Amino acid sequence: MSGVALALEVVVVFFLALFLLHRYGDFRKQHRMVLFATLLAWFLCFLIVFILPLDVSTVRPPACVETRVKGVVVVPKICQKPWSYIPDGILPVFWRVVYWTSQFLTWLLIPFMQSYARSGGFSISGKIKTALIENAIYYGTYLLIFCSLLIYVAVTPKLHLSWSGLRTIGITAANTWGLFLLVLLLGYGLVEIPRTYWRASCHGQLLAKTYFKAAKLMTEKADAEENLEDVMEDVRTVNETIKYNHPLRKCIDTILKKCSVEYQEKMGRNMDDYEDFDDKGNPYPSKKSLVKLHKQVIYAVQRHNRTQVQWQILLDKAFHLEDVAKNESSSTHKFVHSFPSAEPPGWISKYLYTPTVEWYWECVFRRWCYRVLAVVLCVFSAAVVWSECTFFSTQPVLSLFAVFIQLAERDYNYVYIEMACFVTIFFLCYCVYSTVFRIRVFNYYYLAPHHQTDAYSLQFSGMLFCRLTPPLCLNFLGVIHMDSTISHQTRQPTAYTSIMGSMQVLSFIANGFYIYYPMLIVLLCIATYFSLGTRCLNLLGFQQFVGENDLTSDLVDEGRELIRRGTTDTGPSFKLSSRYINECDLTCVCAAQSRRDRSDKAELLQDVEPLDFTGEEPLETDNRRSVLLYL
Repeated sequence: MSGVALALEVVVVFFLALFLLHRYGDFRKQHRMVLFATLLAWFLCFLIVFILPLDVSTVRPPACVETRVKGVVVVPKICQKPWSYIPDGILPVFWRVVYWTSQFLTWLLIPFMQSYARSGGFSISGKIKTALIENAIYYGTYLLIFCSLLIYVAVTPKLHLSWSGLRTIGITAANTWGLFLLVLLLGYGLVEIPRTYWRASCHGQLLAKTYFKAAKLMTEKADAEENLEDVMEDVRTVNETIKYNHPLRKCIDTILKKCSVEYQEKMGRNMDDYEDFDDKGNPYPSKKSLVKLHKQVIYAVQRHNRTQVQWQILLDKAFHLEDVAKNESSSTHKFVHSFPSAEPPGWISKYLYTPTVEWYWECVFRRWCYRVLAVVLCVFSAAVVWSECTFFSTQPVLSLFAVFIQLAERDYNYVYIEMACFVTIFFLCYCVYSTVFRIRVFNYYYLAPHHQTDAYSLQFSGMLFCRLTPPLCLNFLGVIHMDSTISHQTRQPTAYTSIMGSMQVLSFIANGFYIYYPMLIVLLCIATYFSLGTRCLNLLGFQQFVGENDLTSDLVDEGRELIRRGTTDTGPSFKLSSRYINECDLTCVCAAQSRRDRSDKAELLQDVEPLDFTGEEPLETDNRRSVLLYL
């Protein structure tokens, strides 16, 4: 059984990472190297989280069974090891491979792949050249820091560092950067995740927020369509300018392949002539301008497709919530859909999930399950906050998770140790990773489900995971008093901490920053609870869903009207006609104008929701517009 647990977790983690990549990425359209790098980064980070509890239980001394003869204790003769015990020598090699591979991905390969995937070059060599140029400053900064460190070591006679010491400094620097970001994300997730489940039990508020998102998404959708039309107009111009026998015609064909079939047909109808190009005639676009146009086409098409899919999904969600609100007062206790599915019901709907069962689940039990789950998560969040502020105290032991682990250690209950470690680190990871999936930085970084995430955002998330996971694991080991650097206890270290090296090489970080910086979680939790970030953004003119607010109420009313217009069509899975789109756009413009007349706080195209940060679009366009943000 020694290797069964390790092999089983490797398989489970691989399929978990593959499932998430399938949900957010697009296996058919995105580059294989992008998918592979993202899958490998997610897989390694999830693997560290799943394997660490086995590492913790492995370092415990084996439980010896004592035999008694007439009440007299006899020398122990049978020693038991945990069922998941991993032989010595395996975990150190495993952690070295996993850790250094993840660091190679996050600091070298993924930044290069990001620039490569975002490049508008027409050849592999052109994309590689663009990626190297964009990352020259990035890699040059690493080289400058490393050379400065070597010079400092060389000119300081009292400082004698070996290769292992330099390696530990590098690991410490990477973990310090990761811990700085980790505390920010964790402080938000510890409050927002329980609150999200609690608010999900309030159908009225959830429906109002859905209307709010619908109004903002329609605005972004209209902006994406306008941007796509502008880019396609530029494509049409160069397509008509550069004839078939022009040397740059291959570049035009590559750009056309990135356009939708509808636009390709339109372009083809306008290319009936086979005139030779005239070098002395009108000026032709340069290859550099075509590279820029290619980059804009990729961005515009991906954004347009994403908003179209998100609009359909949001409509389905709004229709469902409206059905729940209508069925709550039903006396028949049978759930009735406003838009029944055209497909015949399966055996699950006939015999298990009947309309009666669906009514009790949607209208009664679901909200109570969410509330119970929210309360449980609140308890976990409170325990984490308390433990993060007190884990440095070893006499007495104040960290709750350290108390639980030590109680299980006395009874040699390995199963309990592993389960307690797994639940604790899983909750920490859920708070941090879910925040990474929620966060949006304009259109620069955004993880959109249903295969709508672009290659740059996929790789950026993998880079974040690789930088956050090692300090998260070290913080977890410190909370349960398994990191001797923080707890100052003499005990056998885990294989993971032995790979990290002794942080005492930089004592001011080990004895200061690692211990006291996590206490900042308290302030971050308080700020998140009172929505200080949301209120500050709202004061700056970035509209938020803040409840009693005139602009928010206007957006909710506008979203309700858009959903009402949707119900007059063929149902939740309809495709919007051009007439309907124009009517909706006109509604958005009129509503936005009325809001400007009533309040000068913000414009509709500058609305955001929590956890968005100021940034610029990754692609330059001729017509610069405001960008809509939302979670």
